[in-house]
Amino acid sequence: MSIKIAIQGIESYFHHLAVQKLFPNNNVTLMPCDSFDKVTANITNLSADFGVIAIENSIAGSILPNYTLIDRENLQILDEVFLNIDMYLMALEGETLHTIDEIHSHPVALQQCKDYLMRVQPHCKIVEGKDTASEAKRIKEGNLKGVAAIAGKQVAEKYGLKILDSHVQSLKEDKTRFVVLGRNTEASPIEANKASLKFILGHEVGNLSNVLQLLNTFNINLTKIQSLPIPEKPWEYAFFVDVLFEDKELFSEVITMLGKTVKELKVLGVYRQNFENTPSHLIENLVHGK
Repeated sequence: MSIKIAIQGIESYFHHLAVQKLFPNNNVTLMPCDSFDKVTANITNLSADFGVIAIENSIAGSILPNYTLIDRENLQILDEVFLNIDMYLMALEGETLHTIDEIHSHPVALQQCKDYLMRVQPHCKIVEGKDTASEAKRIKEGNLKGVAAIAGKQVAEKYGLKILDSHVQSLKEDKTRFVVLGRNTEASPIEANKASLKFILGHEVGNLSNVLQLLNTFNINLTKIQSLPIPEKPWEYAFFVDVLFEDKELFSEVITMLGKTVKELKVLGVYRQNFENTPSHLIENLVHGK
């Protein structure tokens, strides 16, 4: 049985590489989408079994709208994967750095290469595109001279483009974290030691401090905290956090206590920290209907 996985971008894009890491032993059908909104919508309307989206980059930071999408569509984070992101400047055969007038790529990729792009301006116009691979494909299919794309090396190989410059990202150790999204399930992996949460606080003094103290008391490590405005409630904010824990049962008890401390609490996913990029048993079980 083929698993349908929605991704932002097209084949050979970094999202496709993330899928290959997480679903190496499965028959996968990619569902390319031109926006993150469409990725989550395809999961919600049952067109896709899972979705894979980028959630943060070590240079560009968090992709904030994606937290809102996960929350709004009531989706669950099932797993994560970390990719080293090496960026290359590519164009048609015969082009050189001196013949390029425009550089196209995804906005996040352009931000990752900000230092490099500052050196080529104002000679080159910087243009935001749908995704890195799509921009490279458009150059090849449209025979666009004087135009370069920033993308991964695998994209240049797929579309037969010439690499004009290598490793153009601002930091050589550039990593992007991707998450696997699915519809809500009560299941969580046995090896789970990480969770993503959303909570909203009241306006009482010390509320955030109380939450942090509760986590600290039970040895739950807060690894990330991000606040986002609540559109329908001016000057109110939702907090999105990632935490690490050692005891799954204790963590469940802490969640119960936390729910009584905050105004609103939502668990966006309980999964395992996955620096090794290995497929999880949870996803394998979900794929095979166990």
